Amino acid sequence: MIAEKMKELVSNSSVIRKMFEEGKQMAQIHGAENVCDFSLGNPNLAAPNTVNEALEAVIKEEDPVFLHGYMNNSGYEDVRNTVADSLNRRFQTNFTSESIVMTVGAAGGMNVAMKALLNPGDEVLVFAPFFGEYRCYASNVEAKLVIVPPNIPSFIPDAHILANYITPRTKMVIINSPNNPTGVIYPESTIIEIAKVLEEKQKEYSTEIYIFADEPYRELVYDETVKPPFITKYYDNTIVGYSWSKSLSLPGERIGYLAVSENIVDFKELMSALNVATRILGFVNAPSLQQRMIARCVDEVADLNFYKKNRDSLYYGLSEMGYTCIKPDGAFYLWVKTPIAKDTEFVDLAKKYLLLTVPGSAFGCGGYIRLSYCVSPETVQIALPKFNLLLEEIEG
Repeated sequence: MIAEKMKELVSNSSVIRKMFEEGKQMAQIHGAENVCDFSLGNPNLAAPNTVNEALEAVIKEEDPVFLHGYMNNSGYEDVRNTVADSLNRRFQTNFTSESIVMTVGAAGGMNVAMKALLNPGDEVLVFAPFFGEYRCYASNVEAKLVIVPPNIPSFIPDAHILANYITPRTKMVIINSPNNPTGVIYPESTIIEIAKVLEEKQKEYSTEIYIFADEPYRELVYDETVKPPFITKYYDNTIVGYSWSKSLSLPGERIGYLAVSENIVDFKELMSALNVATRILGFVNAPSLQQRMIARCVDEVADLNFYKKNRDSLYYGLSEMGYTCIKPDGAFYLWVKTPIAKDTEFVDLAKKYLLLTVPGSAFGCGGYIRLSYCVSPETVQIALPKFNLLLEEIEG
């Protein structure tokens, strides 16, 4: 018999993953070319050539005795230096290798941070809509997930609303920008307001409240004039979690980092805790080969035009049909209001047209769906007439 805690986690397992598995079954029945699967953020875009070239160079040039061996739990020092230098160059920060922990993706990094910081009963605040796996990560350390309601129609967090949800047990606030599932980028003014509220609440309750900036989509921004604020510059108690899963189309390689503000409370003690958490959670260290590869192409980004074309095709195509959509400034998701009240009913009805979407309720915000447009352009073009037929059926 499995553990009682796991029973709950299994029953609430990721809706996104379930849809992905259902999509594979539908493809076997109807043919993959007929199924339009917008469920999973799995890039349908090859990694840049420099990634494979870097991997080949690492294997040929690195000492084979040490290439696949252990290193410091934080990762190779020279790799961490390279990451820190890249951040400092791009965002005018002051990181050193001591501020960086190489992680098994952004999810691994968030779990490490939660393990290092949270006690049972501590509260983790998230802004709806939010990535549903946050529930599982918080539950894993017996923390309480507190959902701050969505600020509709902008879906940009309201710091005044946030203030009403902070209590003496609040320990962490997760900020995900560019956002999954909306694609919204939180402006600098919003980050400044959130930081001000958290500073005031820390003083009021004599506690520490940490921001975890979940940023796997940081590089996927379509307008060069729109820059996601780097949050350590606005709030001292900040940990940034990053992954190259999306920016380099490497979701299966599980490589990322934590960047910890040098002004965070008890910096040295926290870095030690992150190192130990990395080990006891079973990661031990980030994959050695991937670390070496990343050091050689740390600033590379996948072809944004691929995603931008898909975004524009879906956004303008669905909008012209009569769907209400939030135009995403980043990431590769389209947030669409469902033309019927229950998003789950819409999702089920869409399957009739071999359209796989994810209900907004999976992200803590019903009445919407998420479309992951990191698919082939052909999938988008096949899907648009299907969405039109679906809307015509609903409207009668």
